[in-house]
This record gives sequence, structure tokens and C-alpha cells, in this order.
Amino acid sequence: MTRLFFLLLLLFSFSLFSFHDRDDEQSWIRINQLGYKPGGVKVAVWCSKGADAVDRFQLVDAVTNKTVYEGRAGKAMGAYGPFAQTCRLNFSSFTKAGNYKLRAGAVESPVFSIAENVYKGAADFCLRYMRQQRCGFNPFLKDSCHTHDGYSLYGEKAGLKDSTHIDAVGGWHDASDYLQYSTTSANATYHLLMAYRDFPSVFGDEKSANGLDGKNGVADVLDEAKWGLNWLLKMHPRKEWMFNQIADDRDHMGMRMPKEDTFYRKGFERPVYFVSGEPQQRGKFMNNTTGTSSTAAKFSSAFALGSEVFYSDKSYQALLQQKALSAYNFALKKPGVTQTASVRSPYIYAEDNWTDDVELMYAALNKTYRFPENPSLPLEKSFAFAGDEPVTPWLGADTAKHYQWYPFINLGHYELAKQLKGKQRDTIIGYYKEGIQRVWNKAKQNAFFRGVPFIWCSNNLTASFAIQCYWYRQLTGDKTFDELEQAGFDWLFGCNPWGTSMVYGLPSRGDTPVDPHSAFTHLGHYPIDGGLVDGPVYGSIYNSLIGITLYEPDEYAAFQSRLAVYHDDYGDYSTNEPTMDGTASLIYLLAAKDAGQMHDGKMNRRNLKRK
Repeated sequence: MTRLFFLLLLLFSFSLFSFHDRDDEQSWIRINQLGYKPGGVKVAVWCSKGADAVDRFQLVDAVTNKTVYEGRAGKAMGAYGPFAQTCRLNFSSFTKAGNYKLRAGAVESPVFSIAENVYKGAADFCLRYMRQQRCGFNPFLKDSCHTHDGYSLYGEKAGLKDSTHIDAVGGWHDASDYLQYSTTSANATYHLLMAYRDFPSVFGDEKSANGLDGKNGVADVLDEAKWGLNWLLKMHPRKEWMFNQIADDRDHMGMRMPKEDTFYRKGFERPVYFVSGEPQQRGKFMNNTTGTSSTAAKFSSAFALGSEVFYSDKSYQALLQQKALSAYNFALKKPGVTQTASVRSPYIYAEDNWTDDVELMYAALNKTYRFPENPSLPLEKSFAFAGDEPVTPWLGADTAKHYQWYPFINLGHYELAKQLKGKQRDTIIGYYKEGIQRVWNKAKQNAFFRGVPFIWCSNNLTASFAIQCYWYRQLTGDKTFDELEQAGFDWLFGCNPWGTSMVYGLPSRGDTPVDPHSAFTHLGHYPIDGGLVDGPVYGSIYNSLIGITLYEPDEYAAFQSRLAVYHDDYGDYSTNEPTMDGTASLIYLLAAKDAGQMHDGKMNRRNLKRK
């Protein structure tokens, strides 16, 4: 009898252990690996391959292993992606700083921090990737590349004969390829300038203007923004000349470290495409360019904001103001959109909107230049163009073409609303709210509060949308969408089905990309610290792509689904390639999260001497 009792006890213990072990393998708690601010929204997501939901959860001190908070899990929200059951674990009311982990049933989350300074230094960390993307002199490699750019194309109607040499050296490589686009660079420059204007205390000074070690009395984010501005000046050398891109998809004929390319049959020169306002090559076809406005207006806005930020360097400020006005005239030369060009394939940045860029241009010019013939013209025009695209079209949609609605959110609404009063201001803010509401209508149906479509560069859309939510909150004080805003931010740092950060090396202790689609890591074995990778795509997109081969076993195999796919593998160029402009947007978002309080948008007036 005694032997039978012990045998039954052993079997029971084994079955209990097996149940917990199986539960551990089938359920997970996803968190923001960067951590949470004490007074902020703090939500994790419990997800399981099983059908049963959890009822309660505990917050456990990671040092003492004692429960410090217990809460009721949110309602069971059902299946999402690879999971059969999900729910939200909200512990926002807990505000004590420390290191913690969450426990629900037999499952524990990774350790995370709650602290006021939990995001400190993150924005500067991502500037490492921007410096690594520099073309011309590259401070990471301590070497130069593409120093012969380039020869002109499509500028003959402006008196610029094809194959004329143009000095276009500088700027940033766009992604893991070495193409350079004016649209993405101007947008990135604007985000960096905004980040300093809105959150000057967040950024440090550890680098010189050329990106090498050494303080120079200027915040590193401004050194980087000026690198972008100086290249844009080269891409708009005369009032009647403007260029849209350097190089094309012939770049993709070989993965290599940046150097002097010979793919273009003009020695070391690469083509420099003129903003002609007319269709240009797209593989065997032509792109859908209709005008000059989308590119030129982005130039004008960046120059205008640059002149505001670099106010103390009078000669540089005057140059930027001059270029802002000439780019303004170029934007109005032929209203319409400028798309990028390609030679070997049909894949381009298929931007289809331009009125948002013109809205931003007028709003930016109103702060730096007065139109003597009609001082009220800029705000009147900006408001009129705002009504042409009140809501960025992808918001609430299930899909969009690659970079179809760029720069992903309407920056002009924010810059304009700050300058308006009364009903007009309310109207612009209402546009933001409508776009957010459209996304919320989708997001509230799943535990991750995910309403962003899984198209190429979905992480870029996610960062931008979180910024729009943030701007709406700054303009109104309305906290209705606080959880949605935070959910987008949390998604980028691990509160997603794969449980991984989407930023290389951030946080240093976390699960982050280690094998991105990048020559720096794959060939040079160099880290690409701070780079935001493209992000997950629909399973249908991934399965339709040509040339994707995974080089290693998929560590996230259990979390792939028909809904969305993400791989940390060099061979997956669709989800794991970092981008320069997406990283610049993230820098603004990280700076906002670090600053963490309402700001009045007034610029820091510390001296910014030209370097």
C-alpha cells in the first residue's frame, strides 16, 4: 500500500511538473525591454498557444523575488497571429522604481526596469547608426566612399546636359544599400532638427562635426542634422536645379562595404537624377512622377527649420533662408509628386502624395520668413493644403504601396496647429484625431493594440504613428489614446509576438537583432548600433518575395503566422534591413519619451556656432 501511495505521488508530481513545463513552452509575457516610466502607461501582453486565459498576474521584485503588486488580467482577447489566446496586463498604477518581472500562472517575463531615467541616452544611441550611414567621409570606418558623385540625368530642359559632373558628395546611405534619396534625407533631417528644437536637454555632445570622437560645443544630433542639411544644399545648388536621388537599383548587384562603385559605366561616378517633374525610368517602364512639389517642399521645410535652429550663425542662417525660398519656388513650379527612378527592376519609392509636404513647407516658412506682399499668405495656404489631405491615407487601411504615403504621417498638421488659434486650430487637431481613431478601431480588437498594417517598413509606420499620437496629446492634453501611443512604442522594443526589440543593440541586455540584412554586420562583422529594422510583413507578402533564403534556423519559428512574419536573419531583406529615415523618426520618438513631459515647443537658445 505504501509503495502504491508513493508511486501515485510520483506520477502526480511528474504530471504537475510536465503541465508547468508545457505551460512555460506554450505561454509568454511580452514586455517593453527598455522599461517603463513610473508615471507612464505600463502594459505587458500575455499570449498563449492554449485556449485558456489567465485571470490574475503578479509584479515581482527581481531582487527579493517578492510580489509587490497583484492585478486582474484584462479580458481575454482571443487569437492573434500565432497565439490562440491573449490578454493585456496593466500595472500602470504601480509607480515605485526598481527592477521587476511579471508572473502569470507558471510564466514569467524577462526582467525590466521602472525608472524615471529608463530611456536616458537611447536617442543618442540611435545616432550611432546615422553616423554609420554617412556617405563621403564615414566616421565609423574612418574612411571615405563615393567621392566622385556624380553625373547628371534628366536635367537637359533646365540647361544641364546629361552626364555633366555634379558635386553631390555627402549625405547618408538610405539603408543597407548605398542609394541616396532627397525625400528620405530631407525628412530625416527635419526629424533631427525637430528633436533638438523640442527636446534640447535630451542630447549630449561626444562627437565632433565629422562624427569622430571629441566634443565641439554642439549637440551631436545637431551635427548630424547639419550633415543632412549640407548635402541637401549640394542637391539644390542653383535656384533652377534640384536633384532627387543618387544611384539606382544597379547598386543591388553586389553586397559590399561602402566604397567607390563601378556599376554605372562612368568610372567611379554614380548617376544624379534631376527633379524634372516628368516621368523617369522604372525598370522597363516609367514611374508616375507628376510634378516637383513632394521633393522640393521637403527641401524647403528642412532649410526653413534649419535656419530657425542655427539662428546664431548668421551667414549659415541666411544661406538656409535663401535656399528655403528657392526650393519653395521649385515646389510650385509644377504641382505634383516626384517618384524615384530604377533601371533593373520596377521597385521604387512610389510616393503618391504631395499636398502634405506643401502644407508643411508653408507652416515652416511662416516661422522664418515674412511674405511682404501678403504676411498672412503662408498660414492661409498651409491651412488650405491641410484640407486636401486631412488624414494620411494609410491610417486605418490594411495595406499601401511601398512609401506610397510619405512621410507616413502629416508633419504639417503639427507645425501648423501650433501657429493657429480657434476653430482653424481645432480643425487641424481634428484631422489628427480622425486618423488616430481609424487606427484605434482596428487596434482595440487585439491585445497588442496593433492597428498598423504589416507592409514593408512597418516599423517606420509604427514609430511615425506613435509620434502622431504624442503630438495629438501635446496639442490637446487629451489622454484618450495614451495606451495606444504607448503600445506602438512598446511594440518596437519587445511587446510584440516575437518578443524582440526591433532596434539593433537596444537595450544592450535584451533580445535585439544580431543578424540584420546589412553588409556592415554580414561582411565586416561590425555592429550597427541603433538601427531600426524594417519590421514584420504580412505572411502573404513574405511568401511572394523572390530571393529570400534564411541562412540560419529560425529562432522565432514558433511565432510566425499567416498574419505576420519577422526574421532576424541576413537573408530576409523584407523584415530585417535597417533604414536611415526610420531611425531618424525613432530618434525623435525616443527623445520625446525621455523628456517625458509637456513642452512648449520653444527652441533652446544656446549658442550654435557654425562648425
